[in-house]
Order: sequence, then C-alpha cells, then structure tokens
Amino acid sequence: MLNRFLPIVALLALAAFSWSGSDYYTGLAVKIMIYAIFALSLQLLVGGAGMVSLGHAAFFGIGAYVAALLSPESEAASLWWLLPAALLAAAAYAAVTGALALRTRGVYFIMVTLAFSQMAYYVFHDTKIGGGSDGIYLYFRPELSLGGWMPFDLGNASTFYFFVLACLALSWGFLALLRRSPFGAALTGIRINEQRMRAAGYSTYPYKLAAYVVGATLASLAGFLFALKDGFVTPELLAWEQSGMVLLMVILGGMGSLGGAVLGTVALVLLQELFQSQELFGDYARHWHLPLGIAIIALVALLPNGLAGLPAQWRARREARAAATRNDASTPVRKDGAGTPARLPIQGEPHV
Repeated sequence: MLNRFLPIVALLALAAFSWSGSDYYTGLAVKIMIYAIFALSLQLLVGGAGMVSLGHAAFFGIGAYVAALLSPESEAASLWWLLPAALLAAAAYAAVTGALALRTRGVYFIMVTLAFSQMAYYVFHDTKIGGGSDGIYLYFRPELSLGGWMPFDLGNASTFYFFVLACLALSWGFLALLRRSPFGAALTGIRINEQRMRAAGYSTYPYKLAAYVVGATLASLAGFLFALKDGFVTPELLAWEQSGMVLLMVILGGMGSLGGAVLGTVALVLLQELFQSQELFGDYARHWHLPLGIAIIALVALLPNGLAGLPAQWRARREARAAATRNDASTPVRKDGAGTPARLPIQGEPHV
C-alpha cells in the first residue's frame, strides 16, 4: 500500500519544491526530472525485457536535435507539431535499427546498439547538420496555442518546471500501466526465460521490437525537454558516455522497478553536483570523476539490488539476525566446572 502512494508523494513534493525561490535548485530539479524520464525509458528495456542497450543516447539526442533544427530562429515553433516530430523521428530510427539489432542477443546486442548510436553521433558531429561539433542553438521555446489562446507559456521558468513534471508523471503512469498489462507480462516472461516463452507459443521478436521503439520514444521526449531547458544542443548528447550514464542510473537505482530508475537518477546527479562543488572541495573539484567512481563502486558493492532494494535488504538482515537469535536460544548449552560452555558429546564418546 505504501509503495502505491510513494510516487504521488514524490510528485507533490516536486510540485511544492518549485516555490523554493532558488533558480539553482529548481534548475537542478528540472535536470533530474528530465534524466529520470530518460532512465525510465531505458528501464523498460533493461528491467522490463532484459535488453541491455549501450546506444540509448541516440534517441535522446535525436529528440533534442529535432527540437532545435525544426525551430525557426525568428519565432517560436508550435508545440503541436514540434513534439510529435521529435518523437516520431526517434521512433522511426528505433524501428529501423531495432529490427536489425534484435536479431542478436547478449553482448552482441550491446555492441550493435552502440554501433548504431555512434553512427548517429558522427552524422551530427562530422557533418554540417546541426552545426557539426559546435552544436546548435534553440532561440525560442515552442508555444501551445489553441485558436490564438495560449493555455501556458513555456518561456516562463515556473511553467516549464510544471510541464517537465507533468511529462515525468505521464511517463511514469504510462510505464506503470504497461507493466501491469498483458504486454508487460510478456516482456517479463521474455526477460526471465525467452526460450520458454517461445515454447509457450509467443513470438518474442515483435514484443521486443515494440518495447525498443516505446523506450526510444520516451528517450526522445527527455531529449526534447533537455533542448528546451538549455536552448543548446551538441553531438555529445548522442555519445556513448551518455548511454553509459543512463545505464548506470538504472543499475544504481535497481533494475526491477520504476522507482529504482528515478532513485538512481537522483543519486547520480546529486553525486555529480556534490563532487563538482568548488565550495566543498576547492581545486580538487576538477578531479570529480575519481571520487564519483569510488562512490559508485561502493554503492554497487554494498547494494547489489540497488537503492530500491535497500528496504528489502534491511528486512532480510533483521530476519536473519532474529532467526540466529532464536536458534541460539533453542540450542542446549552445558557448563563445566570452570563455568565455560562445554560441547555436547558426539556419537561414540562417553557421557561425563
């Protein structure tokens, strides 16, 4: 029952946080929410269907680039067509690349997705599309107009905050419903034992391709929001480091739950901000990768099931200690003359 209300409590807390009055902290919250959508999109593949991808950043970057490339420099574009264009572009690329990548499995699937992601990266990096390695600016956030009436203005920081929060809530709700649907149950079966699913009469390939395209579409939504947030897009958004970072978010949080993806995002983004703080670490903040790596190693070693599995890990330890205490209390102990516990005689030994 508590787990059902935790997402609602988290969303309400984020909504209340918008009135903190600090531009830095609200901007950080927006960044976390965008990356949380990105992590949720990959969690559908990794935790839902057992498909580990190292090329997920391609869809993130495509969503961002479509937002920047299709937005005019002199006026704001219409959100009605700009957002669907970004989602459809990533979905189309995922349908083509996924149809080929899903012919492989395991480490070969990882390498093929990485290859397709790097192909997209070099298209934007080495050509004049999107400004090459220098990137491209987005001068105006899109507008949502209904017959000349604008229900909200994304150019306003507070409005944009709630728009990102609404996207996060819708993404979470959609994936939660998907997990409880027959489609989600089929993905779980594929993750556990794909051969058995095939023996049961399921054609697993369409299910995996559909999950791949859905995950890519959600990733492009995150990239679209990221472009609107910064107003600047570079090819680095498609780099393999970005794919590795979002995969690390899913692993840190726990691959078995949607909440784990969000927790992993919060943990990794906050750790990055912490170790990059010059107020705390001074000149050593330039070497923030080293303490971040040590912290990640420690978290993975201490939390094998991720942050989301921490309560279950604590319960298991308490139950183990309670069971050990009961066993010790029920074991007969004799005392010798010196008052120290004496062992019980084994078979064949005389009783004293």
